[in-house]
Amino acid sequence: MRHQQCASIPEYANGCFSTMDQAIEFAPQAAVIASPAPFHIAAAQLLTSAGTHLLVEKPIAASADGVAQLLESSRERGTVLQTGYNLRFLPSLQRFRELLDANTIGRVISVRCEIGQYLPSWRPDADYRQGVSARHELGGGALLELSHEIDYLRWIFGEVDSVNAKIGRQSSLEIDVEDTAHLILGFAPKEDGYRLIGCLNMDLVRHDTTRLCTAIGENGSLRWNGLTGIVEKFEAGAKEWRELFRHQHQRDESYQAEWRHFLDCIREQRAPLITGEDGLKAMQIIDAARQASESGHQVQVAKTQINTKVTA
Repeated sequence: MRHQQCASIPEYANGCFSTMDQAIEFAPQAAVIASPAPFHIAAAQLLTSAGTHLLVEKPIAASADGVAQLLESSRERGTVLQTGYNLRFLPSLQRFRELLDANTIGRVISVRCEIGQYLPSWRPDADYRQGVSARHELGGGALLELSHEIDYLRWIFGEVDSVNAKIGRQSSLEIDVEDTAHLILGFAPKEDGYRLIGCLNMDLVRHDTTRLCTAIGENGSLRWNGLTGIVEKFEAGAKEWRELFRHQHQRDESYQAEWRHFLDCIREQRAPLITGEDGLKAMQIIDAARQASESGHQVQVAKTQINTKVTA
C-alpha cells in the first residue's frame, strides 16, 4: 500500500492501493508493515482483524501503548505476528549466543554493548533532517531506531527488569529527537539469585561506525562485531583476542532469512523466532528508559499480562 495514488501497478504485484480500506478489501494473506513506527498499531489492528499474518518492521510501535491489544487480537484470529528484528538471523550473532550458552567463558558477570553511526551518513543521497530517524512525529531517535540491541540483549542474556538511563540530544544535528542514549540494564535474577548488569550505549553521532557486544565472564571475554561478523575470545591469562568464528554477511542476507522464516511460520502454523511479545518487551524497556532519564531514578520495566484465551 502506498500513501500516494499509483500511476501503474508495480511489476509482480497484483494491485497497488493507497488506502487501508482498499488493502483490506484485497484480503491479503500476509502483509509487511514498514511505515513509521507511530502508525504501526492502527494498520496492524485493521489487518489482524481481517485475518492477515503480519511482519511488523522494528520497532513494533512508538511506545508500548496498544501493543498488548494487538497481540490479543492476533491470538484470537490465529495469525502469525512477527517483529522485524532481523539481526537475530545473522550467523555471527547466533554463534555468539551459542558460545555463551555453552559456557565458553564461564558465568557472564558483565555485558558492554555499543552501537553508533553518524546519522547524515546513513543515507548520503537524502537530507537526514527529513528522514524518519530525525523526526519525533515519525518515531525517530536513537532508542527506537537502534532498538535491535535491546532485542538481542534480551534474547541472549534474559529478561530486563530495571533500567537506569540518560537520554538526550548532545550534538548540533538538526533533529528534534535524542541522538544519544546510555542505558544500564538490570537483568532478571537467575535461579541462584545472581543478577547480571549490562551497559548499552546508543548514538546517531559517531563517525567511526560501531556495533559491538562484549560479554565479560569469569574465565575470559567473548566479543561480537556486528560489522565484520567476527566472534572472538580473550581467554584468562592470554595476551590477545583469538578469532572463533567469522561470517561477513551481505546486506540483504538477514532480511531474506527473516522473510523465509516468516513464510515458513505461516505455512507450518508455528510461532516466529521474534514474536509480537518480543516487540512489546523491547518497547517496555524503551518506555522505562525514557522514564528513568526524565526522573533521574531507576525504573522497573512493566510486565504486561497477555490474555492467551482464544474466543470462539
